[in-house]
Amino acid sequence: MDLYDVMRTTHAVREYTDEPLHDDTLYRILDNARFAPSGGNRQGAHIIVVRDAQTRQRLAQLGVPGARRYIAQLMAGENPWNPVHPSSVAPEIIDNTDPPDSFVAPFIQAPVVLVVSVDLEVVAALDQNLDRIGLVSGASVYPLVWNILLAARNEGYGGNLTSMAIPQEAQVRQLLGLPDTHALAALVPLGKPARQLTKLRRQTVEEFVTHGHFDGAPFTRPTHDR
Repeated sequence: MDLYDVMRTTHAVREYTDEPLHDDTLYRILDNARFAPSGGNRQGAHIIVVRDAQTRQRLAQLGVPGARRYIAQLMAGENPWNPVHPSSVAPEIIDNTDPPDSFVAPFIQAPVVLVVSVDLEVVAALDQNLDRIGLVSGASVYPLVWNILLAARNEGYGGNLTSMAIPQEAQVRQLLGLPDTHALAALVPLGKPARQLTKLRRQTVEEFVTHGHFDGAPFTRPTHDR
């Protein structure tokens, strides 16, 4: 596929057919994705390939508490799991909220789930002393995850970067034997999409890119050809 076509049609796949994802194809996906950049080229990411159905079921269950809060906050008009605005939704409401099947089904339907972690001993977290949630160290792992999704799309497969199980990191660590120095970064179900979207809804360039200043004029398409 053309690179731009891949970029414009790689969507979050949450429904899969029963077609398998064989190891030779998965290896090819990972073999190309591994060229993603990382801080200092330290390449501290680790990927666990989970095919066992019971383990995938357990990973799905570990994401349910996070999904309960996500849906409860949405229903209350809040931005779920927002680090700036604390939730006002009562814990008992969260506990009694049932998340849609779409939060669990991908782990059951997809033939493989990739569990991606990153070694905190090798990342550079330049924002660690700022008075906000840290983001920078994600640069050492999320380009790899995105490369996996792009490569999967190129092979006719798809996936979804999920994070609902991350609040239960301790239990995932015990389940899969993650070292204490590794942070859980993403769980990615992969498989053959039940349907392939070609029209994705995204902001236009003018809606989020500005000239020279945060409040600057929108960056627009030139009117002349180069």
